[in-house]
Amino acid sequence: MPEVIPADASHPQAEIWMNRALELARQGEALASPNPMVGAVVVQEAAHGGRVVGEGFHTYAGLRHAEIVALQAAGAAARGSTLYVNLEPCCHLGRTGPCTAAIIAAGVRRVVVAITDPNPAVAGRGIEQLRAAGLQVEIGLGKIEGQKLNEAFCKWISTGRPLLTLKSALTLDGQIALPTPRRHRPRQKTVTWITSEESRSEVQRLRHAADALLTGIGTVLADDPHLTDRTGRPRRRRLLRVVMDSRLRLPLKSKLVKSAEGDVLVFTTQPDDSPRARALRRAGVEVARVRSRDTRPDLRAVVEELGRREILSVLLEAGGELNAAALAAGVVDKMFLFYAPRMAGSNHRGVVQTQGRAFRIPPALKNLSLHRFGPDFAVEGYLRDVYRNH
Repeated sequence: MPEVIPADASHPQAEIWMNRALELARQGEALASPNPMVGAVVVQEAAHGGRVVGEGFHTYAGLRHAEIVALQAAGAAARGSTLYVNLEPCCHLGRTGPCTAAIIAAGVRRVVVAITDPNPAVAGRGIEQLRAAGLQVEIGLGKIEGQKLNEAFCKWISTGRPLLTLKSALTLDGQIALPTPRRHRPRQKTVTWITSEESRSEVQRLRHAADALLTGIGTVLADDPHLTDRTGRPRRRRLLRVVMDSRLRLPLKSKLVKSAEGDVLVFTTQPDDSPRARALRRAGVEVARVRSRDTRPDLRAVVEELGRREILSVLLEAGGELNAAALAAGVVDKMFLFYAPRMAGSNHRGVVQTQGRAFRIPPALKNLSLHRFGPDFAVEGYLRDVYRNH
C-alpha cells in the first residue's frame, strides 16, 4: 500500500469539493454496479478560494470513468489543477484505459483521494503511478463517507460475495407483525403496516441501492408481495428478486411470477427437470438448484452464486426463520432495523426465530448509527468490517 499523506483540509474549500465529489458519485447509484460509484471534481485552486472547471460521475453504461468525464469537461483548464475523487484512480487496462495516464497527460498538479481502491488490480498502484510522475497525492479526506458509499463494491471485489443487509421493521416489543383484526381474517390478505410512510420510503431507497432482494417462500405465501423498486429512479439493471424455495411452492398466480421479466430467481433443492421447475421457467422465472443444508438451499451457496452473477449488494427482507438461518450461516454483513413506537403484545413473531436453538456465538452489531424517519427510528449496524484495510 502507498504511504498515506493526509489531505490538506486546511484549504478553505477542500471539504466542500470532496463532498461535491461524493455527491456526484451518489448519482451513480443503481447505475454503476458492478463498478464502484465514483465522482470527480477538477478545481483551479487559489490561496483563498478556487473555481470548479470540470466534474463528472461514472455510470456503467456510460463507460467513461468519472475522472475522464471531469478532465474532458475541464479541457486546458485542467493543467495545474487539483483533482478531488472519492476513490483511487485506476491504473489498469479494463473496459477503458487507465485513468492515471489521462490525469498525468492533462497536467493535473495534485490529486486528493478519499479511499484507496480495494480492487487487487489497483490497490495503491494508481497512487504510486501518480506520485512517480511527480503529482502530489493526498489520501483520507472524506474517508468515512467514501468507505460507506462503496461498501458493497469493497466487499464484492475483495471476496467475490455481495454485501448482505438484513432489513426488518419491528414494534418496540420486537415483533415483525401486528395482530390482524378478527374481521379481516376470513377475507383476502390485508397488509397492516408497522412503520410510517417515511420509513417505507427509506425502504424503497434501500431497495433502489441494492442489486438484489432476497426473501423466503414463507413471506411470499403469507403476503404475496411484488418486492419491486418503486422509487421511479433509473436503474441499469432490474432489481433481482430472489426467493428461497426448497420445495418449489411459489404459486404461478403470485404477483412475483405474474410480473417476472427475467428478474425473478428461485433457489431450490428440487431437480432441475421437475414438473414444477419447468412450469416456473415457462412463466419466466429462473430456477437454480443449489446444494442443500438441513433440507433447505445452502445460504452460503446462494450468496456465492449471486456474487458470480456480479450482484454486489443484497437486501434480505424475510421472516424470522430465514433471518435466523442467514445469521447462523454467517452471510449477513449488516442490519438495518426500523422501530415503530407501537406494541404488538403476545404476537411471538420476532425478527429472528431460532426454533428454540440458541446461536453458538450470539451476533453483536458494531459501528452503530441511529436514524429518524417520521415517528420511527432505525438502528444501522455491522456484524463485520466490510472495508478490510481500505
